[in-house]
Amino acid sequence: MKSFYHILSYISKYRKFVLLNIACNILMALFMVVSLPAFSPFLMILFGKEPTLTEKPSDWIGQLKYYFSVSMQQNGRESTLLYICIIIASLFFCRNVFRYLALYFIAPMRNGIVADLRQALYQKIVDLPIGYFSEQRKGDLLSRVTNDVQEVEWSILNVIESIFREPLVLISSLAFMIYISPHLTMFVFGLILFIGLIITGISKTLRAKAGLAQSKLGSVIAHVEETLGGLRIIKAFQAEAYQTQKFKEENDRYRNLVTSVVRRKDLASPLSEFLGVSTVMFLLWYGSKQVFSGQLESGLFLSFLFAFYNVIDPVKSLSAAWYAIQKGRAAIERIEEILETENTIVDIPNPISKTTFETAIEYKNVTFYYPNSDKKILDDFSLVIPKGKVVALVGASGAGKSTIADLLPRFYDITEGQILIDGIDTKNIRLFDLRAFIGIVSQEPILFNDTVEQNIRFGLNTIDDNNVLSAAKIANAHAFIEQLEGQYQANIGDRGSKLSGGQRQRLTIARAVLKNPPILILDEATSALDSESEQLVQIALNNMLTNRTAIIIAHRLSTIQNADLIVVLEKGKIVEQGTHEQLLAANGEYRKLVGMQQLN
Repeated sequence: MKSFYHILSYISKYRKFVLLNIACNILMALFMVVSLPAFSPFLMILFGKEPTLTEKPSDWIGQLKYYFSVSMQQNGRESTLLYICIIIASLFFCRNVFRYLALYFIAPMRNGIVADLRQALYQKIVDLPIGYFSEQRKGDLLSRVTNDVQEVEWSILNVIESIFREPLVLISSLAFMIYISPHLTMFVFGLILFIGLIITGISKTLRAKAGLAQSKLGSVIAHVEETLGGLRIIKAFQAEAYQTQKFKEENDRYRNLVTSVVRRKDLASPLSEFLGVSTVMFLLWYGSKQVFSGQLESGLFLSFLFAFYNVIDPVKSLSAAWYAIQKGRAAIERIEEILETENTIVDIPNPISKTTFETAIEYKNVTFYYPNSDKKILDDFSLVIPKGKVVALVGASGAGKSTIADLLPRFYDITEGQILIDGIDTKNIRLFDLRAFIGIVSQEPILFNDTVEQNIRFGLNTIDDNNVLSAAKIANAHAFIEQLEGQYQANIGDRGSKLSGGQRQRLTIARAVLKNPPILILDEATSALDSESEQLVQIALNNMLTNRTAIIIAHRLSTIQNADLIVVLEKGKIVEQGTHEQLLAANGEYRKLVGMQQLN
């Protein structure tokens, strides 16, 4: 039950509501216990099944019978009956008032835990290193944040009321039953224990099936997410039927698993009801034998039956709750798998707080393997990038260019060697400060479904509008923004879908300009653009590079001719470095790359 206890650990934040709920449940249980069993002896006297009492007995039930007898003698049967009916109705009214209040106080806790759980998942996803997501399907992660959290709410938090309430009702009813007849109570308890063993056996298979179903739902969502992302390719290759058939197979497997889970879950109520009725039959048979033999008064046996009636509903509720918890545990375990994932990119104890960049970036004998891979991406790589210089990285795909850039802001940690900023190992610098030095413009513009202004401001809401305007002008974006309906308040759609590729890229440049970092990483920022858009973006990049240190990963070599240093990479090693003219004169690998692009 570790997973269930993990969910309950969120309850401490809502301690006040829990205490109020427990208090209301105690009062509700009290009114439930006394509402019926305490009055069955009076009904027996009222209808002449037992003689009226003239002397006051010592036990409390006998004393109530005595007061009831006195009332009948003084006020008559009809008046006394009306009086008792009013009392019973009042008891039931109070019982249901406290039942509602218990639900009223538990609602903020139940919904709060769901919100907290979803927030914790989101926070963890944001904090985890980028390497974690290279091994995960986005659709499955989305399923955990949405469907698994929803399953926890439906399967566990919706029954948490039963967990707090039913044991109180059960204990108080059992205490009353033990008071009447310990022997008969032990007989009933044995039957209930037998029922519990049956239910436990079935619930084990339910949990296993539920886990498979949640996992399969993640696959279904992942398939949809991949289809949406690759819709153009699917249509271009006439693969609609192929993709649809793959989805049908995934969907059918999920449907069959869910059907199996629902059938087992639906078995809980009829099975518990049948077993409950069977228990009542055994109780009637065994208890009646004791009444016939004179071991138990008929009125007390009737009270015992009423008390047992108050036990059946809690047992059924707890049985249903147990089934629901087993079904929900699979979802909790999938959530915990993310929450308990170790974040390897973290600050060391007492990291250095660094707010300025003074001299140089240095890659010192850096070797790197991606997690869970034995392929060496960088091999004893060393490079010094002085402040204010522009360094371009070129080479074939897989040479390690993007990896070099990703290691600087610690998107990954190096396997061997050091990366230094002003002579300080980046692992020793506070992560927030390290990334504050760096602005990134990637090959694929990353934008959000928000306004132009908010995409430029992204994370920098304290900066005034004039700075946003200046950043847009430097990025060569102001002209096209003014032509949009709504201008800076125009919504750009999902991932900037309402803009052209060049416009999207200029917005990401404006975002980097507004951050005003001393170090820039340009990761093939113009490679996906047409010639006209490339020229506009290149002008924006040149404006941004003024007086900055930059690492440029270049696909089109025409964009890096003016770099202070061009580094040619091959299989994670430097094979050449120098200026554009020096490398052309050397007639080596760079000259071959230039020739392949027909650059004169």
